[in-house]
Amino acid sequence: MPREPHCIYGVGALEVPARWKESRRKGGRLIKNNLLAQLEEFDRMRPVIVVHGGAGRIFKEREEGCRAGVVRAALQGYGVLKQGGSALDAVEEAVRSMEDDPHFNAGCGSVLNEEGEVEMDAIIMDGKNLASGAVSAVKCIANPIKLARLVMEKTKHMLLTDHGARLFAQAMGVPEIPGEKLITERSRERWKKNLEPDSNPVEFQKDLGTVGAVAVDSEGNVACATSTGGLSNKLVGRVGDTACIGSGGYADNCSGATSTTGHGESIMKVVLARLILYHMEQGMSPEMAADTALEYMKTRVGGLGGVIVVSSSGEWAARFSTKQMSWATVKDDKLHYGIYTGERHTKSLDEALASESEGF
Repeated sequence: MPREPHCIYGVGALEVPARWKESRRKGGRLIKNNLLAQLEEFDRMRPVIVVHGGAGRIFKEREEGCRAGVVRAALQGYGVLKQGGSALDAVEEAVRSMEDDPHFNAGCGSVLNEEGEVEMDAIIMDGKNLASGAVSAVKCIANPIKLARLVMEKTKHMLLTDHGARLFAQAMGVPEIPGEKLITERSRERWKKNLEPDSNPVEFQKDLGTVGAVAVDSEGNVACATSTGGLSNKLVGRVGDTACIGSGGYADNCSGATSTTGHGESIMKVVLARLILYHMEQGMSPEMAADTALEYMKTRVGGLGGVIVVSSSGEWAARFSTKQMSWATVKDDKLHYGIYTGERHTKSLDEALASESEGF
């Protein structure tokens, strides 16, 4: 639960602890040790993490790989939270996992620009103090999300791009890798097909794969992280929504955290991530806020996409206006995941971890 005294939005979950604490101050001797223990337990959030592997079209032969990838990321992020780690650490770990998974359009597996190169964007944000770091159009780095966090923690800036981001990465000791190592055969084939005279690049943009994560930790702090390779055959230097604060993601302890995916230019036009949190500040649930914002983006600018959301009180949602979006969440030691609208599989944490160790 958020503890910042300057939060101006009312969050109902704060009321009970506040009254209990006031009672404790006025008549501490009347409160038994077991009640104090209950208060401490009540005052600690149950950690939650939600991840997505991109909204769009997921071909049948890739469905299981995408499901397994988001489940693995959610479990790894939740493991950080269960050990007392921060929401910030959890979302970074979850996104790193998906950047390393060639099923997703982020890190290894990123789509190629018009010159046949990988250019990646990423953002991370801390809801505790609204600190944020982002990178755009970066090349030859395995995990842009780690570089984005370094921007947040080691500079006075919020976004570094292209050559400047590369110089910063070198100064921070981030290893460079050959650009070829980030290119999968699938990405190269898509790039080649889009170069053909009768190709339809717009059709390939439906097969998106931005990755993201949101979380709330046991201290009530929220965070978000998003990473992408962008659009296939994009112009060199094109930067989409992911690296833009309020579009690709936003986190604020006063309301919650969200990560977006979909058509980047549309997301930027409506500032989708911040719009969702605005609706939540007006009293909407995460699910209703997500649906309302996605519908607005669809009707106002014709854009489709998906979002994951977690509130400061631990409510969550994974919603999308596209045909599919791979997603997974862990809350109260239960894993939920799916791809299609209305699809939700559920496993206990122990069962999920056992399945993961056996190769899902």
